[in-house]
Amino acid sequence: MNEARANTLITVDELVQLIDAQAAIVLLDVIDEQGAAPEGRPKIQGSLSAHLATDFSGTPTGTSGRRPLPDLPELQAKARAWGICNDTAVVVYDNSGGAQASRAWWTLRWAGLSNVRVLDGGYGAWAAANHPSSNHVATYATCAGDVVLRAGCMPTIDADEAAKLAKQTRLLDARPWASYVGDPAKAGTGHVPGAVHAPAGDNVADGKFKPSEDLHARYSRLGAQGSTPIGVYCGSGNAAAHTIAAMSAAGLAAALYVGSWSAWSADLSRPVATGPEPK
Repeated sequence: MNEARANTLITVDELVQLIDAQAAIVLLDVIDEQGAAPEGRPKIQGSLSAHLATDFSGTPTGTSGRRPLPDLPELQAKARAWGICNDTAVVVYDNSGGAQASRAWWTLRWAGLSNVRVLDGGYGAWAAANHPSSNHVATYATCAGDVVLRAGCMPTIDADEAAKLAKQTRLLDARPWASYVGDPAKAGTGHVPGAVHAPAGDNVADGKFKPSEDLHARYSRLGAQGSTPIGVYCGSGNAAAHTIAAMSAAGLAAALYVGSWSAWSADLSRPVATGPEPK
Protein backbone atom coordinates (compact mmCIF):
# COMPACT_ATOMS: atom_id res chain seq x y z
CA MET A 1 0.00 0.00 0.00
CA ASN A 2 1.40 3.41 -0.93
CA GLU A 3 1.95 6.02 1.77
CA ALA A 4 -0.85 8.34 0.66
CA ARG A 5 -3.39 5.51 0.73
CA ALA A 6 -2.08 4.22 4.08
CA ASN A 7 -2.50 7.69 5.58
CA THR A 8 -6.09 7.92 4.36
CA LEU A 9 -7.55 4.41 4.48
CA ILE A 10 -7.18 1.38 6.71
CA THR A 11 -8.06 -2.17 5.73
CA VAL A 12 -9.99 -4.59 7.92
CA ASP A 13 -6.87 -6.70 8.42
CA GLU A 14 -4.86 -3.66 9.52
CA LEU A 15 -7.59 -2.65 11.95
CA VAL A 16 -7.64 -6.15 13.45
CA GLN A 17 -3.88 -5.94 13.96
CA LEU A 18 -4.24 -2.64 15.82
CA ILE A 19 -7.00 -4.04 18.01
CA ASP A 20 -5.04 -7.22 18.76
CA ALA A 21 -2.00 -5.12 19.67
CA GLN A 22 -4.20 -3.12 22.09
CA ALA A 23 -3.17 0.11 20.39
CA ALA A 24 -4.69 3.40 21.49
CA ILE A 25 -7.52 3.56 18.98
CA VAL A 26 -10.96 5.15 18.82
CA LEU A 27 -13.55 3.60 16.50
CA LEU A 28 -16.42 5.85 15.38
CA ASP A 29 -19.52 4.37 13.78
CA VAL A 30 -20.91 7.29 11.78
CA ILE A 31 -24.60 7.90 10.98
CA ASP A 32 -25.86 10.93 9.08
CA GLU A 33 -28.30 12.00 11.78
CA GLN A 34 -30.22 10.47 14.64
CA GLY A 35 -33.03 8.29 13.33
CA ALA A 36 -31.42 7.86 9.91
CA ALA A 37 -30.42 4.33 10.90
CA PRO A 38 -31.11 2.15 13.94
CA GLU A 39 -28.75 3.07 16.78
CA GLY A 40 -28.68 -0.54 17.91
CA ARG A 41 -27.73 -2.02 14.56
CA PRO A 42 -24.65 -4.26 14.46
CA LYS A 43 -21.36 -2.41 14.58
CA ILE A 44 -17.70 -3.16 15.20
CA GLN A 45 -17.21 -4.23 18.79
CA GLY A 46 -16.01 -1.30 20.89
CA SER A 47 -17.24 1.39 18.50
CA LEU A 48 -18.81 4.66 19.60
CA SER A 49 -21.85 6.02 17.80
CA ALA A 50 -21.45 9.45 16.18
CA HIS A 51 -23.70 11.60 13.99
CA LEU A 52 -22.79 14.02 11.25
CA ALA A 53 -25.67 16.34 12.08
CA THR A 54 -24.87 16.87 15.76
CA ASP A 55 -21.23 15.82 16.17
CA PHE A 56 -19.49 16.94 12.98
CA SER A 57 -21.61 19.89 11.82
CA GLY A 58 -22.65 23.29 13.07
CA THR A 59 -26.21 24.57 13.22
CA PRO A 60 -27.53 25.17 9.69
CA THR A 61 -28.74 28.63 8.69
CA GLY A 62 -30.62 29.81 5.64
CA THR A 63 -27.36 30.37 3.76
CA SER A 64 -24.92 27.89 5.29
CA GLY A 65 -26.06 24.71 3.61
CA ARG A 66 -27.19 21.54 5.36
CA ARG A 67 -23.85 20.60 6.94
CA PRO A 68 -21.85 23.71 7.91
CA LEU A 69 -18.51 23.50 9.68
CA PRO A 70 -18.80 22.67 13.40
CA ASP A 71 -17.98 25.04 16.22
CA LEU A 72 -14.39 24.11 17.08
CA PRO A 73 -14.74 24.13 20.91
CA GLU A 74 -17.83 21.92 20.61
CA LEU A 75 -16.03 19.50 18.28
CA GLN A 76 -13.07 19.39 20.64
CA ALA A 77 -15.38 18.58 23.55
CA LYS A 78 -16.91 15.77 21.49
CA ALA A 79 -13.48 14.42 20.53
CA ARG A 80 -12.37 14.41 24.16
CA ALA A 81 -15.59 12.62 25.17
CA TRP A 82 -14.71 9.97 22.59
CA GLY A 83 -11.38 9.49 24.37
CA ILE A 84 -9.21 11.08 21.69
CA CYS A 85 -5.77 12.35 22.64
CA ASN A 86 -3.25 13.99 20.32
CA ASP A 87 -1.55 10.63 19.65
CA THR A 88 -4.72 8.51 19.36
CA ALA A 89 -5.40 6.62 16.16
CA VAL A 90 -8.96 7.26 14.98
CA VAL A 91 -10.85 5.03 12.55
CA VAL A 92 -14.20 6.13 11.13
CA TYR A 93 -16.62 3.94 9.21
CA ASP A 94 -20.24 3.67 8.20
CA ASN A 95 -22.55 1.13 6.62
CA SER A 96 -23.77 3.43 3.85
CA GLY A 97 -21.11 3.43 1.15
CA GLY A 98 -18.47 5.51 2.88
CA ALA A 99 -19.65 9.09 2.28
CA GLN A 100 -20.68 9.65 5.90
CA ALA A 101 -17.42 8.24 7.24
CA SER A 102 -15.49 10.32 4.72
CA ARG A 103 -17.17 13.51 5.93
CA ALA A 104 -16.25 12.63 9.52
CA TRP A 105 -12.67 11.89 8.35
CA TRP A 106 -12.49 15.21 6.52
CA THR A 107 -13.86 17.17 9.48
CA LEU A 108 -11.39 15.67 11.94
CA ARG A 109 -8.56 16.31 9.48
CA TRP A 110 -9.82 19.88 9.05
CA ALA A 111 -9.63 20.20 12.85
CA GLY A 112 -5.98 19.11 12.96
CA LEU A 113 -6.13 15.37 13.62
CA SER A 114 -3.63 13.72 11.28
CA ASN A 115 -3.96 10.11 12.48
CA VAL A 116 -7.53 9.49 11.34
CA ARG A 117 -8.44 7.02 8.61
CA VAL A 118 -11.51 5.65 6.86
CA LEU A 119 -12.14 1.91 7.14
CA ASP A 120 -12.05 0.73 3.54
CA GLY A 121 -15.29 -1.12 2.87
CA GLY A 122 -16.89 0.04 6.11
CA TYR A 123 -18.88 -2.25 8.33
CA GLY A 124 -19.78 -4.44 5.37
CA ALA A 125 -16.14 -5.44 4.89
CA TRP A 126 -15.78 -6.08 8.63
CA ALA A 127 -18.86 -8.32 8.74
CA ALA A 128 -17.86 -10.14 5.56
CA ALA A 129 -14.59 -11.12 7.26
CA ASN A 130 -16.59 -12.62 10.18
CA HIS A 131 -15.09 -10.38 12.83
CA PRO A 132 -17.02 -9.79 16.09
CA SER A 133 -19.82 -7.25 16.11
CA SER A 134 -22.01 -5.76 18.79
CA ASN A 135 -25.38 -4.05 19.10
CA HIS A 136 -24.27 -2.08 22.13
CA VAL A 137 -24.80 1.68 21.85
CA ALA A 138 -22.24 4.02 23.42
CA THR A 139 -21.61 7.68 22.60
CA TYR A 140 -18.61 8.42 24.83
CA ALA A 141 -15.55 6.61 26.14
CA THR A 142 -14.98 5.55 29.73
CA CYS A 143 -11.83 7.72 29.87
CA ALA A 144 -11.86 11.23 28.42
CA GLY A 145 -9.15 12.40 26.06
CA ASP A 146 -7.24 15.67 26.03
CA VAL A 147 -6.85 16.39 22.32
CA VAL A 148 -6.35 20.00 21.28
CA LEU A 149 -7.93 20.82 17.93
CA ARG A 150 -7.20 23.67 15.53
CA ALA A 151 -9.31 24.72 12.58
CA GLY A 152 -8.31 25.11 8.97
CA CYS A 153 -6.06 22.10 8.36
CA MET A 154 -7.99 21.05 5.23
CA PRO A 155 -8.68 23.54 2.41
CA THR A 156 -12.19 24.91 1.97
CA ILE A 157 -13.85 27.22 -0.53
CA ASP A 158 -16.96 29.37 -0.39
CA ALA A 159 -19.52 30.00 -3.12
CA ASP A 160 -17.55 32.79 -4.80
CA GLU A 161 -14.41 30.67 -4.86
CA ALA A 162 -16.38 27.70 -6.21
CA ALA A 163 -17.72 29.85 -9.04
CA LYS A 164 -14.20 31.07 -9.81
CA LEU A 165 -12.76 27.55 -9.91
CA ALA A 166 -15.59 26.42 -12.21
CA LYS A 167 -14.62 29.14 -14.68
CA GLN A 168 -10.84 29.17 -14.39
CA THR A 169 -9.61 25.70 -13.36
CA ARG A 170 -11.84 22.86 -12.18
CA LEU A 171 -14.86 22.38 -9.92
CA LEU A 172 -16.11 18.81 -9.55
CA ASP A 173 -19.71 17.87 -8.83
CA ALA A 174 -19.72 14.58 -6.90
CA ARG A 175 -23.48 14.00 -7.02
CA PRO A 176 -25.29 11.37 -9.11
CA TRP A 177 -26.06 12.15 -12.75
CA ALA A 178 -29.74 13.02 -12.23
CA SER A 179 -28.86 15.62 -9.59
CA TYR A 180 -26.21 17.17 -11.82
CA VAL A 181 -28.44 17.38 -14.90
CA GLY A 182 -31.41 18.74 -12.95
CA ASP A 183 -34.81 19.62 -14.32
CA PRO A 184 -35.30 22.96 -16.12
CA ALA A 185 -38.90 22.96 -14.92
CA LYS A 186 -37.91 22.72 -11.26
CA ALA A 187 -36.25 25.60 -9.47
CA GLY A 188 -33.15 24.78 -7.46
CA THR A 189 -32.09 21.79 -9.54
CA GLY A 190 -29.02 21.48 -11.73
CA HIS A 191 -25.38 22.34 -11.12
CA VAL A 192 -22.94 25.19 -10.65
CA PRO A 193 -22.22 26.59 -14.12
CA GLY A 194 -18.91 25.22 -15.35
CA ALA A 195 -18.78 22.37 -12.84
CA VAL A 196 -17.75 18.98 -14.23
CA HIS A 197 -19.68 15.85 -13.30
CA ALA A 198 -17.52 13.42 -11.27
CA PRO A 199 -19.81 11.16 -9.20
CA ALA A 200 -18.37 9.88 -5.95
CA GLY A 201 -19.90 6.48 -6.65
CA ASP A 202 -17.24 5.92 -9.30
CA ASN A 203 -14.56 5.95 -6.58
CA VAL A 204 -15.49 2.46 -5.42
CA ALA A 205 -15.73 -1.08 -6.73
CA ASP A 206 -17.20 -3.97 -4.77
CA GLY A 207 -17.77 -1.67 -1.80
CA LYS A 208 -14.15 -0.53 -1.46
CA PHE A 209 -12.09 2.33 -2.82
CA LYS A 210 -10.58 1.53 -6.19
CA PRO A 211 -6.78 1.06 -6.44
CA SER A 212 -4.90 4.30 -5.93
CA GLU A 213 -3.45 4.09 -9.45
CA ASP A 214 -6.98 4.01 -10.91
CA LEU A 215 -8.08 6.92 -8.72
CA HIS A 216 -5.02 8.95 -9.67
CA ALA A 217 -5.68 8.32 -13.36
CA ARG A 218 -9.34 9.25 -13.01
CA TYR A 219 -8.77 12.56 -11.26
CA SER A 220 -5.82 13.45 -13.45
CA ARG A 221 -8.17 13.14 -16.44
CA LEU A 222 -10.61 15.38 -14.57
CA GLY A 223 -8.03 18.13 -14.15
CA ALA A 224 -6.09 17.32 -10.97
CA GLN A 225 -2.70 18.20 -12.39
CA GLY A 226 0.24 19.43 -10.33
CA SER A 227 -0.63 22.52 -8.29
CA THR A 228 -3.83 23.31 -10.21
CA PRO A 229 -6.48 24.24 -7.61
CA ILE A 230 -9.43 21.84 -7.56
CA GLY A 231 -12.74 22.26 -5.75
CA VAL A 232 -15.40 19.64 -5.01
CA TYR A 233 -19.04 19.89 -3.98
CA CYS A 234 -22.11 17.68 -3.76
CA GLY A 235 -25.49 18.05 -2.08
CA SER A 236 -24.33 18.83 1.46
CA GLY A 237 -20.65 17.91 1.49
CA ASN A 238 -20.64 14.18 2.22
CA ALA A 239 -20.08 12.74 -1.25
CA ALA A 240 -17.60 15.55 -1.92
CA ALA A 241 -15.65 14.51 1.17
CA HIS A 242 -15.67 10.95 -0.21
CA THR A 243 -14.11 12.30 -3.40
CA ILE A 244 -11.47 14.18 -1.42
CA ALA A 245 -10.68 10.98 0.50
CA ALA A 246 -10.34 9.10 -2.80
CA MET A 247 -8.04 11.79 -4.15
CA SER A 248 -6.04 11.78 -0.92
CA ALA A 249 -5.55 8.02 -1.24
CA ALA A 250 -4.11 8.73 -4.68
CA GLY A 251 -1.79 11.46 -3.45
CA LEU A 252 -3.95 14.31 -4.75
CA ALA A 253 -5.65 17.21 -2.99
CA ALA A 254 -8.81 19.27 -3.41
CA ALA A 255 -10.77 21.88 -1.48
CA LEU A 256 -14.26 21.22 -0.15
CA TYR A 257 -17.11 23.60 -0.88
CA VAL A 258 -18.65 22.99 2.53
CA GLY A 259 -22.04 24.54 1.79
CA SER A 260 -22.23 22.63 -1.50
CA TRP A 261 -25.43 22.60 -3.52
CA SER A 262 -27.64 23.02 -0.45
CA ALA A 263 -26.06 26.46 0.08
CA TRP A 264 -25.66 27.41 -3.59
CA SER A 265 -29.28 26.67 -4.49
CA ALA A 266 -30.57 28.54 -1.43
CA ASP A 267 -29.03 31.77 -2.75
CA LEU A 268 -31.40 32.91 -5.49
CA SER A 269 -28.75 35.26 -6.89
CA ARG A 270 -26.56 32.30 -7.89
CA PRO A 271 -26.84 31.09 -11.49
CA VAL A 272 -27.86 27.48 -12.13
CA ALA A 273 -27.06 25.31 -15.15
CA THR A 274 -29.11 22.31 -16.20
CA GLY A 275 -28.41 19.58 -18.71
CA PRO A 276 -25.46 17.28 -19.31
CA GLU A 277 -22.83 19.93 -20.12
CA PRO A 278 -20.81 22.06 -17.67
CA LYS A 279 -21.93 25.29 -19.50
